[in-house]
Amino acid sequence: MFALGGNRLDTQAGRAASSAGEAVVLPRPMRRVARFVVGLCSGRISIPRHLGTASFAGFCSFVSAYGIVVGGHGPAVMQSLTSFAGFAVEDVRVVGNEQTSEIDILQLLGLDGTTSLLALDIDASRRSLSGLPWVESAEVRKIYPNTVEVVLHERKAYGIWQHGSELSLIERSGSVIGPLRDNKFSVLPLFVGRDAEIAAASVESEFARWPEIASRVKAYVRVASRRWDIHLDSGIVVKLPEEGLDAALALLSRLQAEQQVLARDIAAIDLRLPDRTAIQLTPEAQARRQLALEQRDKALKKAGQSI
Repeated sequence: MFALGGNRLDTQAGRAASSAGEAVVLPRPMRRVARFVVGLCSGRISIPRHLGTASFAGFCSFVSAYGIVVGGHGPAVMQSLTSFAGFAVEDVRVVGNEQTSEIDILQLLGLDGTTSLLALDIDASRRSLSGLPWVESAEVRKIYPNTVEVVLHERKAYGIWQHGSELSLIERSGSVIGPLRDNKFSVLPLFVGRDAEIAAASVESEFARWPEIASRVKAYVRVASRRWDIHLDSGIVVKLPEEGLDAALALLSRLQAEQQVLARDIAAIDLRLPDRTAIQLTPEAQARRQLALEQRDKALKKAGQSI
């Protein structure tokens, strides 16, 4: 019993000693670290000069870069750095801007003298410029190191559309360009009324054969979205039919050639009916006509009494 007990005690003691010995042995990854620390403390390993300064600078750079990224300041910092490096936009070339102000272009591009050419968003600039009233399409190009080229394709004004009390410039297709704010467009034809801007495209072809009439028109007035009344420079209003417009204009041209009807004291000419032409005199002409009729009646009565 004693021997067994002794053996048991010896076995436990051995195990304890073995456990104590294993506790001193470090894992493989830590052995190099331990050897480095021992060598550093014993002087066998020397630290290079300025390692601390370089480490501190690297740490500050990492913290700064992390703050810039997290704070969303990356584009601004990149723009500043590239501008300082010589890529700041110094010249803007604009082509095709007959109606668009260069000031509006520069404002939409967001150029302030320090804008970097590398940081300029071409697609965003193109979309912004295409939103201007006169611009149909825009092209923006980078010319390194410091130039931006802008090419505009502007819309063409075809006429003036009056809707209510407002005047707008329109294209041939009827699309509204913007409000009329310049007298230089006063030579364009005037279209008045609802849907007049849509029907305006057909006017040029319909009046192409009658330039002597078209040159005297001051306004095309759309009536019930079906037909035109034309107001001439002499003040005469010509009421045109919904159908058979060419025949009506041919009749008007013949009346003008034979009787100079457009130069007479007439208020309106009604050509809506193909078999009948109605002419309305001005109030002054009506008064003169009434006076002439009265004088004629008096002359006839006097002549009858004398007989």
